[in-house]
Amino acid sequence: MPDRVVGVSTKHGSTGRYRKTTSLQHLEKWTDWLCDDKAGPFNAALAFAVTYCLVQVVVMTLSSHWAGTGVGVDESEQLMVMRVLAAGYGSSQPPLYTWLAHLTASLVGTSILALKIVKYGLLAAGLAAYFTAVRRLGFSNRAAAAAMFGLLLFPQIIWEMQHALTHSVAIFCFSSVLFLALVELLKRRSLAAYVLFGLATAAAMLSKYNNVIFLAALLLAALSLRETRAAIFDRRFPISVVVAILACLPTFHWSLAHLEDLLLHCDGFGVAEGGSAAATASLGVFGLGKAILNFAGLPVAVFAVAFLVAISRPAPSSEPWPWPEKLLWRAIAFALLITLAVVLAGGVTQFRDRWMLPVFVLLPAALAMRLDAMGDRGRKTQATIVFAGAVLAILVLPVSWYMQVYGGDSRGRIVRMDYHSLYGQLMSEGPVRTVISSWFWAGNLRLVDSDLVVLDDEIPDFAASIREPAVLVLAADDGEPNSIIFDRIAKAGYAMDTIHRQVEVPQLLGGTPATRQLTIARLHRITAP
Repeated sequence: MPDRVVGVSTKHGSTGRYRKTTSLQHLEKWTDWLCDDKAGPFNAALAFAVTYCLVQVVVMTLSSHWAGTGVGVDESEQLMVMRVLAAGYGSSQPPLYTWLAHLTASLVGTSILALKIVKYGLLAAGLAAYFTAVRRLGFSNRAAAAAMFGLLLFPQIIWEMQHALTHSVAIFCFSSVLFLALVELLKRRSLAAYVLFGLATAAAMLSKYNNVIFLAALLLAALSLRETRAAIFDRRFPISVVVAILACLPTFHWSLAHLEDLLLHCDGFGVAEGGSAAATASLGVFGLGKAILNFAGLPVAVFAVAFLVAISRPAPSSEPWPWPEKLLWRAIAFALLITLAVVLAGGVTQFRDRWMLPVFVLLPAALAMRLDAMGDRGRKTQATIVFAGAVLAILVLPVSWYMQVYGGDSRGRIVRMDYHSLYGQLMSEGPVRTVISSWFWAGNLRLVDSDLVVLDDEIPDFAASIREPAVLVLAADDGEPNSIIFDRIAKAGYAMDTIHRQVEVPQLLGGTPATRQLTIARLHRITAP
């Protein structure tokens, strides 16, 4: 009745209040639709996630095609390595993401479309698996929606994965798939469930190696609960182990045969940089705490604010926590303990925020599950989380489109190089089959010519990959030491021509400087293959 009175009075005078009330009502209805309703035969929250990812695939592909721009560092690396199907690709990264990129490119061609299908296909699959896992554990549709949209509050998921990352998208997807596979195993205890858990374990391990933390934490949490440990001690569990090992075996073998490539970036951990053991431990704990805050600070803050907004709503008396909640909270705790142990034992002092994904990926689900037991207060909090996650995702859209075509300053401007112009200048003095550079940006040339072999100093089997005629292309502002690529070329049995060419390649969409200066040198073989 009060709403009706306000509506009448504002209709004749306070139209601002009337419109505001109507807008809020529409937002509440939209949020309730995302929480509880369906879009045709599909859940509304999942339909939102899938539609969102489809929009990104289409808009990012078309915008780059319209602007004539390339892609950023991580995706240009994928263009470089996804030319062939191999058990490993170096750069201290497992191969699953590149396998998917290779498969997609074989279907739709080597293009930005292929790259975006892989990235957003994995993002959509991860969100769907996460939502489904919460529902399969017996929690409400609203809890599953809050858990899924809670993931979008992580800056590394809603922004960095769209803007730059590749393998981190895979770790998000397949950690969610592994979570769902464990839920199915605990619920069904069938032979198929154990086989699928083994495959999900292999996929998680082949997405990024630090997913071993998430796997170990899940298993320890399951072993710690009376309701779930029987599934792990089941006589069929070795089937999961065998399936996982067999699926990973080619990559394990490749890694042992290419240890130098596998350990290429181990210096990025800052091992023992503190000098003494105590100083190193202090630096490690401080760095870990900072990474945790940067990764999980925003979603925890939003959950806290959402709870405070709903604090006036009635809530039933506290109930015992069901085993699925205990499972998730213990998994988070075990992941933290394992990470801390690795930091202290390994002397790690440097961290990237996204490395915390295997530790905290279950946090939104655990919080959303707890809210299910809080009656109206919990429902209101869940709705606020869904609203916040959906609005943040929508707000990110135009910024992500801008970054797709513009890239940014410094190294980000590799996106704006006119690769068609560069390709024409490379071919002006004769055909070229291989382009070698000191950094990943040159992978963008495969958007112009998918048959081109593009190599940098981190590509395994460097010498065997060269196809003649070959050229070396260096940018004056790469910031990468040229001595490394010179050494790789010499070891491969090639030398540079004494006459080098200087070319100016236009930078698209403006910016300063308007061109980028490159040095081109043809290579010739000096030793027999």
